[in-house]
Amino acid sequence: MAKAIVELPGLKVRKRLVKASAPTNPKFGKSPLDRTPEELLQYGVVNLDKPSGPTSHQVASWVSEVTGVSPVGHGGTLDPRVTGVLPVSLGHATKGIGALLSAGKEYITVLRLHTDVPESKVREACKSFVGSVKQLPPVRSAVARRVRQREIYYLNVLEVDGRDVLFQVGCEAGTYIRNLCIDIGRRLGTRGHMQQLLRSRTGPFSIDDVVTLQDLKDAIAYWKEDKDAAEVKRIVQPMEALFSHLPKIVLRDSAISAVCHGAQLALPGVVELDSDIQPGQTVLLQSLKGEGVALALATMDSKSMIDKSEGVAARPERILLPKDTYPKVWKRE
Repeated sequence: MAKAIVELPGLKVRKRLVKASAPTNPKFGKSPLDRTPEELLQYGVVNLDKPSGPTSHQVASWVSEVTGVSPVGHGGTLDPRVTGVLPVSLGHATKGIGALLSAGKEYITVLRLHTDVPESKVREACKSFVGSVKQLPPVRSAVARRVRQREIYYLNVLEVDGRDVLFQVGCEAGTYIRNLCIDIGRRLGTRGHMQQLLRSRTGPFSIDDVVTLQDLKDAIAYWKEDKDAAEVKRIVQPMEALFSHLPKIVLRDSAISAVCHGAQLALPGVVELDSDIQPGQTVLLQSLKGEGVALALATMDSKSMIDKSEGVAARPERILLPKDTYPKVWKRE
């Protein structure tokens, strides 16, 4: 497979800045990797390989039946005939599934052209679609039919075989690959349609690491019968995997309870942070053990958070950690 020239937003590597040093009390909270199977089934996500045929909603419902967990959610609808990466969140992790919208998606598709076109022109036309594109959602879609602008991060032609064009595309969530195939055909002065589609990546979740519904069912049955949780812990990832693409702010233990009760994050509660945070950006507030505490909107940039000693660093938008995980060390006014 050709290597993408530009990576998806969800694969960006960030630099960590240290504002202060602080210990974490082993009596409270735990590393996401140390969660029990029961905890993972309430705060976990499965990188599922969606088969051709069922809808994404049907697949998520089957996961609910297999695990006995509700609610469940999925990271981006795939048409029934489309296969590939479908992250499915379990229980409380479903509160954070929407964070994947900013991570970007990757697809591998076959475009069938309706007339013969020289390969050089095909490659040139495909290259011209990298950048911002305008699309009108199909008649049968879950969103309003108005022209929308989406970003194509890369488009790599992997093979041209007669009228069939195999290509890999990294794009913003909400991009219609079927429309993209039609538009490429038009630019080539002919017609074209999507012959086959596989989603190969949703942010950090890759086709290389997918599991099937049967894998999940077998792992849970084996755990319940033989008390061996190894396969469950391999297949069900901690919910923090949903947020690996987001910039992070790491909190002192003493700040976590207040945040979980809805308080704004004041700068004295910040221990570490990523270097590229901007005001208004969605960030993950994280414990020193790596637990996702809350999704929040940053109110300062990284430099201000490092340089200043007072002020509000972020405002929580969605609490992820149970309120009683860390002790309350703050007083109500």
